[in-house]
Amino acid sequence: MASSYSTDLKLELMVTGEKAGLWGDITNTNLVILQQAIAGYEAVSIAGGAGNTDLTFSNAATSNGKNAVIELTGTITGNRTVTVPASVTNKVYLIKNNTTGAFTVTVLVSGQSGVTFSATDKGTKVLYINGTDVVDSNVGKVSNDYAPQLAADLDANGKNIQMDDATGIQDDSGLQQLTFSKTASAVNEFTMANAATGNAPALSATGDDTNIDMNLTPKGIGRITLNGNGKIQGVTEKVNVNGTFTSNINIDTNTQAVQLNTATASANFTVNLRGDGSNSLDASMDVGESITVAFINKNDNVTYYNTTVQVDGTTVTPVWQGGAAPTGGNTTSNDVYAYTAIKTASSTFTVLASQTQFA
Repeated sequence: MASSYSTDLKLELMVTGEKAGLWGDITNTNLVILQQAIAGYEAVSIAGGAGNTDLTFSNAATSNGKNAVIELTGTITGNRTVTVPASVTNKVYLIKNNTTGAFTVTVLVSGQSGVTFSATDKGTKVLYINGTDVVDSNVGKVSNDYAPQLAADLDANGKNIQMDDATGIQDDSGLQQLTFSKTASAVNEFTMANAATGNAPALSATGDDTNIDMNLTPKGIGRITLNGNGKIQGVTEKVNVNGTFTSNINIDTNTQAVQLNTATASANFTVNLRGDGSNSLDASMDVGESITVAFINKNDNVTYYNTTVQVDGTTVTPVWQGGAAPTGGNTTSNDVYAYTAIKTASSTFTVLASQTQFA
């Protein structure tokens, strides 16, 4: 009976009594083929335009398709395929795409779809034949690791780290620490810079636009807390400009620092300090905090003025600058009322007030 050949590596399988005097050479050849399959490396050129390169599996001989590691080389000018014969049903490969040219390379079993290196993927893949086709093992992909752990610092190698919308960084308990949100066609961003000794690190608004605000937005009626001393080089305050006079004036301290009435007063008026239309000043402040706001009232020849001060709809008796509450306004004037509310206990406020004439 004549020799046969193994399916995947084409080893020569001799039968008893055959090949007298040749067993040594044939066995050595089989061992070399096994070595090629376990540790063999070969560079295989697939240069050229769109087309195919067949990996060879010769009977009882070393051949390029039997290697463990194959480096695909050459300049490609079209999409290329690398084909393993359909007779090979089990094989593991480490394949590096070291071609030049922006075209795809697909490794497949004859008649199947295989695994494709994209036009820009000049990397290395661990592939195997599953009995039918070439399959990507995904070894080395973080996406295939359900609990990846770094053994060293992560070096982005000059590349960006991309985040999906509403995803971010979590702590070691899986709880959110930093979440990113995506804006379509974004052109502005934050830039963080560290600093050498004696200098301050910086968080800056940067991007394509020339002048860019920076928004720090607390949730609900939460506040932004700056621990330590502060230094301000320039600041503006929110002013609510009201063109309609009303005798009951709400100053929403959560959304404005100043209210300017451009309509002439037609009666004496009450000023109520509150957080906003949905939140009380009491809920918006902690004990031991103060807030200062201003109201500008416009008078003509009749001297209307602020007769009642309230906090969250409850009348309080302010401590007026100069020791006495005003008894009138000023003619042809913008009277500026300043109120400083100090929270001393739950729902308890000391209010300092003043009236100043600006004619």
